[in-house]
Order: sequence, then structure tokens, then C-alpha cells
Amino acid sequence: MSLSGASERSVPATKIEITVSCRNLLDLDTFSKSDPMVVLYMQSRASQEWREFGRTEVIDNTLNPDFVRKFVLDYFFEEKQNLRFDVYNVDSKTNISKPKDFLGQAFLALGEVIGGQGSRVERSLTGVPGKKCGTILLTAEELSNCRDIATMQLCANKLDKKDFFGKSDPFLVFYRSNEDGTFTICHKTEVVKNTLNPVWQPFSIPVRALCNGDYDRTVKIDVYDWDRDGSHDFIGEFTTSYRELSKAQSQFTVYEVLNPRKKCKKKKYINSGTVTLLSFSVDSEFTFVDYIKGGTQLNFTVAIDFTASNGNPLQPTSLHYMSPYQLSAYAMALKAVGEIIQDYDSDKLFPAYGFGAKLPPEGRISHQFPLNNNDEDPNCAGIEGVLESYFQSLRTVQLYGPTYFAPVINQVARVAAKISDGSQYYVLLIITDGVISDMTQTKEAIVSASSLPMSIIIVGVGPAMFEAMEELDGDDVRVSSRGRYAERDIVQFVPFRDYVDRSGNQVLSMARLAKDVLAEIPEQLLSYMRTRDIQPRAPPPVNPSPTSAPEQP
Repeated sequence: MSLSGASERSVPATKIEITVSCRNLLDLDTFSKSDPMVVLYMQSRASQEWREFGRTEVIDNTLNPDFVRKFVLDYFFEEKQNLRFDVYNVDSKTNISKPKDFLGQAFLALGEVIGGQGSRVERSLTGVPGKKCGTILLTAEELSNCRDIATMQLCANKLDKKDFFGKSDPFLVFYRSNEDGTFTICHKTEVVKNTLNPVWQPFSIPVRALCNGDYDRTVKIDVYDWDRDGSHDFIGEFTTSYRELSKAQSQFTVYEVLNPRKKCKKKKYINSGTVTLLSFSVDSEFTFVDYIKGGTQLNFTVAIDFTASNGNPLQPTSLHYMSPYQLSAYAMALKAVGEIIQDYDSDKLFPAYGFGAKLPPEGRISHQFPLNNNDEDPNCAGIEGVLESYFQSLRTVQLYGPTYFAPVINQVARVAAKISDGSQYYVLLIITDGVISDMTQTKEAIVSASSLPMSIIIVGVGPAMFEAMEELDGDDVRVSSRGRYAERDIVQFVPFRDYVDRSGNQVLSMARLAKDVLAEIPEQLLSYMRTRDIQPRAPPPVNPSPTSAPEQP
């Protein structure tokens, strides 16, 4: 299982730069216009406290400021990162803590900014009773880390013979130079045995690993003869740069391999052989944010286990028990995952199904019935709508069995199969107590779905042993059916009990669950796009704000 400890912070997907503007702010100054500044607060996951993250500069005398100072945030797709933007009128003689200087505020999640059209959102400012406070405009930009990947192939000719009985076993080591004159290793080729004229396999390396974005920085390449005991013999070295390497797209480049010690000793020394760059190409590596920004929508579908093994919903021991005081494990899992995904779904309409129940009036057993009881339109409005339909179904259907996953997986797969251009990606959340009855059909459904733009999240609730679920999560062994292997790993399974906060803090339990459950979605979406060679679309043009041009500070 690829689960990180619940307490560990995962690695941020990327850094996001947020640019802030406001329009039609309240005018608080008597003789001139307001002097606005925006303060960003972030909410702590653990304590729910708001902590100040940073402030923009103050722009004097304007109601339509465009701030220059940006906020740079670590972005974690799998967490809900709540932000609060407070706008103040800053008089040099006053402090911003005075209520009379408050111009309004806006609350939103970082995911909503990134998920907005062209990664841009406009929100009304609120918080000053009886006044229209104007709007705040936020634009998210992924900080480019030079995401190009270089692919190259090299060969060598007439290298020095180092082995007493045979020829050399050469390999190359690449180093990038650092500001202080030292070198950092960044790539090793494979060893080609017993030859003085090796041809190495093509390899790919991120450009930032090679030169950290500085195209003229020295790249040093050492040539070694491999020895079993690790005391590899140095044959020679040469230097180049990313800029020089990239010229090889139109010509072969030949480098002389030089051994400084031999050069000093032997007057007639020419070189220790040559290395030729046979090919060099550069591709951009796209990120999850690139696709979301280009308009890719995440479509979220929910499937809930209504089998009798969950226990009678009227009894407190049931996994579906509707307590007036706290959410059931089912409701918590649904809310935790759904509240993050909904920021990336423009229509906020979620198909929601139940499986394994007898339906009124005639008692038909169904493995994919719409929770809202509408066969024509199973969509629920927002996560709250899904929860409402779920509670309603619990009151009307009879929990039964058996537990079949395949029907609902195939249902989402049919929809996903219709749109393969990268504009839509489907995420199916199955919440279950884990006693599965159609393992063979489920594996077949997963193998078929692995070629579609879709991911499956399974959350196991209750005390069951989840070996079958672990098997469906292809982290260790790729799922197979009738000799066919899944094209991609599309299933992520987590047992809910691992995330329940010991102190009973439901908010923390839900944040932990969402974090691990959603961690693999960006990579799964990228793996689909890569295998289909789908590039992100250009972000839609930004519609200029209807108000007049912003006044200059």
C-alpha cells in the first residue's frame, strides 16, 4: 500500500502564485479615495485557526487596485486549502485592526481559484453591513520550474583500453555545475560491456536537473570504465552546456574525451577517445494544473454500499446509522472527498448511486439505483444534495445484497468512453464495507476502464478485513483479468479506520482521509493524458472586467 503516515505533509504538487485585484471598493476617505491593501489568511487544518500568510502593498487613492505583490503558496490538490482575503483601507496614521478601516472580505479554497475558468475567479466582498463592498479578482499562475524534459543519445569512439584482459566497460556520469564551482551528479548511463566504441541507450532527464534553468551553465561529463569492485577507472572528461547540447538537434556534435593526468605526462597525447551526441530533443512535461487551466473538468460520481452486512440503519451499531450528533463513516467519507473534488467540477452536479438494496414498491434488487430516485437524471446538486439523497434512500430502501461493484464501474465507464479528448476526466468514489461478491467481474471492469479517462477511489468502512480491496488497488501488483493487465493503475483503496482521529475530531479525520485518497488522482489523470498524447488546451482568453481601467497608484 502506498499510504503515507497521516501526520506527514505530502510533497506539494507545485507552487502557485496568486495575483490580486479589486474593483469598486468602498470609499472610506473623505477628501480622497481609499488606500487599499489585501491581507491573506490561511486556515490551519488541525486547529481551524486563521493565520496571516502575507499582505499586498498599499496602493494610494484608488477603488480599483491591481496589486503588484503576489502570494506564492504550496499547492496540495488532495487537501482543502481554505483562504480568506481581507481588504483594508490603510491610513498611514492608523492601524488596520480598526473596524472602520475594513473594506470587506472573501472566503474561498485555493482549488476554486485554480478550478476557475482560466484559473481566475471573481468574488463579491462581504462583511460591511448594509454596504456593497465591490469585488476581488484572483488569478492563479503555476510557477514555472522549467518543466522541459531533454532526451538524448550518445556513443563513443576509440576510448582508452583499461582492462588487462578485455576491452573497457564504459559508462558516462553527468554533473551540473553549482554557483560555488562544485559539481552535482545528475545522471549515470548504463554500462556497455567489453567495447571501446559503446552506443548507450537514449535517456531522458529534466532540464532543471541538468542546468536548473540556466542554459549556459557548465555540464561536465566523465567517462569511466566499470569495475565489479566499484573502483571504476577514470577514462576522461569533457564539458558542454544545455545550449550546446540543444544544437545537436540539427547536427552531430563530437566531444574529445580528455584525461588531464595523461595530458600532463605525455607530450604526444591527443585524447582518450571521442563521444558523439547522436540525438537530442526537448519535450514539455505538462502538469495537472496545466490541464485544469486548459478546461479539463473532473466529473465526480458516488456509489454507496447498501448491503445488509452494514447493519440496520436504525441501530447505533450500523455503519449507516443516522445519529443526530455526528456523521456516519459513510457520510464522512463522502463529504471529505466530495468537498475537494467539487471545486474542479463546473456544474457541481454529481450522479449518485446505491448498490445491493431492494427497492420499493416491488422489492427489486438493484446494483446501481440513483439515490435521488430519478432514473432519467441521477444528478444531485453539490455534495449536500448527494448527502440528502443518501439519507432519503436509507429511509426508503431495504438493505440487502450481494455486493457487486462491476455494474456501477461499467456505468461510469460507459459515460467516460464517450469523451476521450481530455476535456473530461471521471472519478468514481465507491464507499463500501468491503465484502465483495463479484471479484472476477470487478477485475474485468477495472481492466477495461484502465484505458479510459477515469479513476476509482474505494473507501472501506467498518471493521472488515480488506484483502480483496488491497488486491484491486494496483500499487503492488497490476490488476489483471483473463491474462489482460490494466493499462494504468486507476484504483486507490483506503480503509477509513486508519484515518479516524482518536480524539473524535471529525474535521481532522475527514482532512486526513481526503489527503490520502486524492493523492494519486493528479498522477492518474496525467498518465491517461500521456498515454493518449493529449496536450493541455490553451487557457480560455480572460474576459476583461466590465469596470473601467484600474486607476494607477
